[in-house]
Amino acid sequence: MSLDPATSSRPADLIVATPRGLYCPPGDFYIDPWRPVDRAVITHAHGDHARRGHGAYLAQTQSEHVLRSRLGADISLQTLPYGEPVMLNGVRVSLHPAGHVLGSAQVRVEHAGRVWVASGDYKLDADPTCAPFEPVRCDVFITESTFGLPIYRWPDAAQLFADINAWWRAQADAGRPSLIYAYAFGKAQRLLAGVNASIGPIVCHGAVEALNDAYRASGVALPPTQRVTDVDKAALKRALVIAPPSAAGTPWLRRFGDHADAFASGWMQIRGARRRRGVDRGFVLSDHADWPSLQRAIAATEAPRVIVTHGSIPVMVRWLREQGLDAGSFDTAYGGDDDDGLPDLPVEAGV
Repeated sequence: MSLDPATSSRPADLIVATPRGLYCPPGDFYIDPWRPVDRAVITHAHGDHARRGHGAYLAQTQSEHVLRSRLGADISLQTLPYGEPVMLNGVRVSLHPAGHVLGSAQVRVEHAGRVWVASGDYKLDADPTCAPFEPVRCDVFITESTFGLPIYRWPDAAQLFADINAWWRAQADAGRPSLIYAYAFGKAQRLLAGVNASIGPIVCHGAVEALNDAYRASGVALPPTQRVTDVDKAALKRALVIAPPSAAGTPWLRRFGDHADAFASGWMQIRGARRRRGVDRGFVLSDHADWPSLQRAIAATEAPRVIVTHGSIPVMVRWLREQGLDAGSFDTAYGGDDDDGLPDLPVEAGV
């Protein structure tokens, strides 16, 4: 029997899929809508989930600096600490840690004795730059599945950063800058928090440095970073340089001369991914849950019904049904997957 992962919204659902985004009918609000709406509840500030043009925004407190820097300082934004509820047209809404990036949140929606949770993007791995994932029990759990294939199993973080530091130190001792491509929001700051800053100066592309400022303004401790114009040529030879993938092939790179390069992403787990990126090294580091973490997170909610929004949807839906769960999917406009398995995603997608 063939598997059809799609599921249409049911009449009594608290959250339904619409052409504008995921919509809560009794509360009259949307969650991470991709078209302009009057009221949007935002799970996190990556560009595929937080878009311009909404009348009013509701988001977690720590995401304020990033949201205003990306969407405009004058947006109508209400913020909530984790766990603090607010009533929207009789619907109780609260935000809970997703562990994805700074200020990322799962949206808990409660109405008429039913509880739904829309998780946005999330990970279970430890990350000193954001609050850890918090399982929320619910009747229906809406989950991502960006890396929802059994091949995706992230390495131990301590060993990963030991490898990154060893690579950086070897290049520094050889007098070559070490450049790591990493998404500007979330991934870059996680790298900064994990590397050994005593090896040499850390230089960040302007797109990364702007987000570093937002993190520091939110109280996240990061090592000192500099722009390339602030570092002399001698010191630059020992530098770790962090830049978004969009910087590849730009004149900005000429400042570093002969340098080693690497790419930090969950996609680096795929055979041939490093070659297609054309870099010297690939480090497997993701801000999304791997296959075992997706399974653990879903089980922890104790939800009998699970809806998959983006990623490896058919595989995840099939696995959930094999576990006896009522599983289906919503069609969304969120990023995180691509036909060739190694997407040329914009900086905001954050994989």
